[in-house]
Amino acid sequence: MKRDTPFTLVLGGGGMKGLAHIGVIQALLERGHRPTRIVGSSVGALVGAAWAGGMGIAKLREIALGLRRKDVFAVAHADMAFKRMRSPALFRREPLEQLIARTVGDLTFQQLDPPVIVNTVDLNSGMEVFWGLPGLDDIRVADAVFASCALPGYFPPHEIGGRFYVDGAVVANVPFDAARALGPELIVAVDVSASSVLTADAQDEGFAEVFARATEILMTTLLEQRVRTWTTPPVYYIQPRVEHVTMFSFDHLREEVEEGYRATSAALDRADEWPEPGDVGIFPKRRVIVRVERERCIGCGACLVHGPQGMFVLDSDRKAVVTQPDQEWSPMDGGYIRHCPTYAIIARPAGQAKEMRRSG
Repeated sequence: MKRDTPFTLVLGGGGMKGLAHIGVIQALLERGHRPTRIVGSSVGALVGAAWAGGMGIAKLREIALGLRRKDVFAVAHADMAFKRMRSPALFRREPLEQLIARTVGDLTFQQLDPPVIVNTVDLNSGMEVFWGLPGLDDIRVADAVFASCALPGYFPPHEIGGRFYVDGAVVANVPFDAARALGPELIVAVDVSASSVLTADAQDEGFAEVFARATEILMTTLLEQRVRTWTTPPVYYIQPRVEHVTMFSFDHLREEVEEGYRATSAALDRADEWPEPGDVGIFPKRRVIVRVERERCIGCGACLVHGPQGMFVLDSDRKAVVTQPDQEWSPMDGGYIRHCPTYAIIARPAGQAKEMRRSG
């Protein structure tokens, strides 16, 4: 990406993993890339608003690395005991409110530079509401950020103007669409979710972790559906490798910030992978070879359901066959592979796949 390329920075949600966004912004600024605007969901809204409100990267890092569980999560024991199933949430609102006040303060949207758009969802209507857009910028930034962080079940819905709002990630964890509505410029999107990564024993970690895992799966599935036919503006997709960290873990704070910095620096180093004017779709793009291991295929047809139309067929033995093995993938492609119950679908970089065929 050239130094003077205008771009919108989209920062997705992901609980504590979203601290990686601090490193992302740091890497961009060090290379001379300042976003024209920021669109944030959940923790992405919090980090983006704090920086755009004037808090420096060094201070953001200091706060992030000093966070403890009690600074964000305090179980609502009284509500859980007396209201039981009618308790508004698992956690009390006060610690999160105090953290947002500490980082965002009483700023208005007009005071943010660059402008920030905050993604939320109206709980009762299901409407996606982007605070900071014209006509939706007359509230405190802190109110919009809390609403965007209010993951249902974990934090109570937040009231704004007599309506109640929850985490925008319910509809769009990485809100590409809002960025597209703002103009034709390049979108740099950062996704810290990781539902496509296999986990072990999630069922043994308690209902909060089970719900968090299910939420990540839902968020990623919705995102994949939204971008399946994406064309313009082009998107450069960055995914810091924080998939091994759970949404509510405080054991990897420094690693998360540094991984955001590393992933973004590495992306900026690969200048040939960035879209050029007139390009469409999601980047970076890489050629892969997709194949099916016949001995593993059980002929269930799941690949026909989840894969692109016409990509798979069943032969006379009810074994799946790939009709187009050589493909060009963005990081958002290939999600159908994880839906094969026997893991029979294999995708490898084109060069690596050819080398394996020669050695085999």
